[in-house]
Amino acid sequence: MQLNIEHTVLERFLRYVKIDTQSDASSPTCPSTEKQKDLGKILVEELLAMGIGDAEMDENGYIYATIPSNTEKTVPVICFCSHMDTAPDCSGKDVKPIVHNNYQGQDIILPDDKSQVIRVADHHHLKDMIGKDVVTTSGTTLLGADDKAGLAEIMDAANHLMKHPEIKHGTIKILFTPDEEIGRGVDEADMKKLGADFGYTMDGEAAGGLEDETFSADGATITIQGVSVHPGYAKGKMEHSIKIAGDILAELPKGRLSPETTSGREGFIHPTSIEGELEKTTMEFIVRDFTDEKLQEHEAFLEKIMNEALSHYPNSTATLKITEQYRNMKVVLDKHPEVADNAEEAIKRTGLTPLKSSIRGGTDGSRFSFIGLPCPNIFAGGHSFHSRQEWVCVQDMEKAAETIVHLAMVWEERA
Repeated sequence: MQLNIEHTVLERFLRYVKIDTQSDASSPTCPSTEKQKDLGKILVEELLAMGIGDAEMDENGYIYATIPSNTEKTVPVICFCSHMDTAPDCSGKDVKPIVHNNYQGQDIILPDDKSQVIRVADHHHLKDMIGKDVVTTSGTTLLGADDKAGLAEIMDAANHLMKHPEIKHGTIKILFTPDEEIGRGVDEADMKKLGADFGYTMDGEAAGGLEDETFSADGATITIQGVSVHPGYAKGKMEHSIKIAGDILAELPKGRLSPETTSGREGFIHPTSIEGELEKTTMEFIVRDFTDEKLQEHEAFLEKIMNEALSHYPNSTATLKITEQYRNMKVVLDKHPEVADNAEEAIKRTGLTPLKSSIRGGTDGSRFSFIGLPCPNIFAGGHSFHSRQEWVCVQDMEKAAETIVHLAMVWEERA
């Protein structure tokens, strides 16, 4: 079936990115920043205006909405999900999106900070954008395509489905979450209220992308207790906790096992913060790989170098605490192959070639998959996330919206 969507995705996207929704890992509240609800209120108003009568935002900033089934078939309930927050890594305040129509393959100089240049040599997907329309920032903020592109695509598809009841589909759930960027996007989701059997996050990158595998992830905290003595009388007595931490860091491999030296299916140990003084220092790490076994290997290695460093400081102590963050969703998705199969078919129907891959990271779908909602990740069209050089292709956003509509149809046809 040929879809003739009167796309609203660009207009929605340009409005959404201008609303600052940056999350804050230091905040204990949910959502971590109230300003995320500013966008949430707009999304609810727009859903209601489409005729989706149950659209609501709860006290934690989660948005739930239902597009009712219009078929006599019994179809699994599917959910489309995106997150409203933007990353704390780069400012999301006063975003000025710029649409570069009919892009012709040149490097893109961002006007408000000309040192920010989106170079074709560094952004290989730009070579596929000739003749298309590319959206960037002005150079002083991130764009917010992660994941306001996903929001706009789901809204665009929902708008089309509500206007075209001749398109047969089962019950479709919409879920917009806060705080994904700080790892808390699933924490307060009401799965009973959602009531979906399977889901899809619209949070991927290049057009055609379908990701059914993520890293497994742990956090690691090393707490070092040194020996404090007045520096004037410290010989043979002082054991400086910051120096012990430095010894541990110095033993991390230089050519492997770090984000900057790995790719593909290689994991890493990545120090993210260090805070300390003479007597006590705390080090935070993230540990990533695709299997639990590999995670355990990396954590054992980290403990080994901690203990070796500590052996030179007989009166000091150190502890390593491991905290589970999320697990590889492929373990769950392999039990439900129809979820990814249907997505591949939907992508094909848009004229794209499905590009199945693994994520060197995680999505809300990672955690959703382990609490009863098998949930792969579909492309949203954005690139260079979390940076001032973030960009998105308009036509790729349109293809993502079309994928959502086709996916609703595929589930109904195959029911």
